[in-house]
Parts: sequence; C-alpha cells; structure tokens
Amino acid sequence: MLRVAAFLLATLSGVATVSVARTPASYTHEIEQWRADRVARLTAPDGWLSLIGLEWLKEGANRVGSASDNDIVLKAGPAHLGTVTLAADGGTQIALASGSGATVDGKPVERAALIDDMHTAAGAAPTTVRFGQASFYVIERDGRKALRVKDADAEARRDFSGIDYFPIDPSWRIEADWVPFVPAHELQIGSVIGTIDTVKVPGKAVFHRNGHTLELLPYQEEPGGELFFVLADRTSGKETYGAARFLYAALPAGGLDKPGKLVLDFNQAYNPPCAFTPFATCPLAPPENRLDVAVTAGEKKYAGGHH
Repeated sequence: MLRVAAFLLATLSGVATVSVARTPASYTHEIEQWRADRVARLTAPDGWLSLIGLEWLKEGANRVGSASDNDIVLKAGPAHLGTVTLAADGGTQIALASGSGATVDGKPVERAALIDDMHTAAGAAPTTVRFGQASFYVIERDGRKALRVKDADAEARRDFSGIDYFPIDPSWRIEADWVPFVPAHELQIGSVIGTIDTVKVPGKAVFHRNGHTLELLPYQEEPGGELFFVLADRTSGKETYGAARFLYAALPAGGLDKPGKLVLDFNQAYNPPCAFTPFATCPLAPPENRLDVAVTAGEKKYAGGHH
C-alpha cells in the first residue's frame, strides 16, 4: 500500500519523525471521505449547527418558554414550556407545563430529573427535553449549569456555507514519537467562556517540521479513548480559526505507558464548534500546544462565521 517512500529526518536531539504517505489517489480518497463524514455530522439535525441557545440556570425555579415573560426565553417552542428547578446540591428537575406537548427522553411525563452531560452513565446521553423539532439538555461547566438548546431549523444550519480547506498534503500525515509521562502530567485548558479545566496528559507527541522540533500534549476525553489535541499554529487567527483547531490520533500501538509511534494527520485538523456558533463552550489551545510553524493542512477559517 505504501508507494510513496517514507522519509526520516534526523535531528540533533536524536528524536526522529517519519512522514508516512499512502498512494496519492487512495490517500486523497481517504481524506475526502473523512471530510464528507465530518460535514455530515456537523450539519445533522442535532449537530453543532443546530445550536440556538446556551442559557445559564440560576438556583431555584427557572421558567422556560418562547414568551417574553419567562426567565429563560427560548428562540423556539411553546410560549410556556415548563419550569426547570436547580437545587442547591446541583440536582436539576423539570416540570412541564400542561399542553406543552414536550417529552423527556421521548416520554410524555409531567416532571422528571434532568441528568447533565457530566453525570451520565458511560456511553449514555444527557436527559433530553424535546418540543417539536427543537430540544435542550443540561450541561455543566465549572460547577455551573446551563441549557444547551438545539433546533433542526436553526439559521446556522439552514445557511451553512461549507468548509474551506488547505489542499490535501500527504507530507502533513506525520508519524511522531510518543514519549510517555509516568506519572501523567497535568495541563490547564481554558475555554471561550472563561473556565479552566485541569486535564491529565499521558505523554507527548514529538515530531519535526521545517527544521523545528515540535511537541504536542494530548488528553483523553474519556478513559481508553483516542488522544485529543487542542492546538494552534502560525495560521491561527489568519487562515484558520484563532482560538484553536482540534485533532484526534489513535493510541500508540504499544500503549500509552511505553515509548512508541503515533500518527498525526494534520489534514484532519478541524475547527471547533465555536467557529460555527456562539453557543458552544470550546477549549482554547494551551500555550504548550501553540506550534511555531504554519500548519497549512486541514480546515481553514469558516467563511460564514460572524463572531
């Protein structure tokens, strides 16, 4: 399958990088398929483009609906949907208004507990309140709770203008060295809403480009999951979205606790949800992941963004 010769760049540090390329045609097809799948997820009826609100809850009763006399005024749905109550201990419940037509996880109940996105069972979704083609669920960020509101008929979804990309470049599919941290290091990750999370970093990816020795620190969003990189580079804020781009990588074949190799395919570097909507809570690239090179691969800045 490998028709394009892999090459080795030796540096004074003794750490090597191999850029691995498939046949041009098969590799181009692979990236084009990845792009198509990415756009399909983004533009799905409940994808990131469907967001129409991020409404922070106050402790106590929060009347919710589209009428102006509610504590939280929604952009879609019945005039008076119901009341979401946030208890002092963080528990959240909803009492639906008579005649609202809303359901909770598909069931026509009068009241129910709302499990937020940080307290669900493994693999489970947060409790979803649905009304027509719109819905919301509770998210928790830094001890605060909010309603994440979606609508399949959201303006951002209707007016999606497509994604611009750098040309597919096989040289940006890089096999990096994996250097484990035992024990794991801690890294602080800020967000667009001003929160700071401390994440566990199991190691670092080390590679070379244009005479630079570069490092990226990943974390895992869930135990056993892929490595997740939040990064910026010299294109950030110019050709690409300024806050960050995201990149996933499969785990090293030998595991996280041993030196090894992993593939960083920057042709799959993509914009966070915040590039498309002001109602997301995306992480920012930490200083440790700001690369001193221009990564001219992956997604460019979203032309339809207005925030």
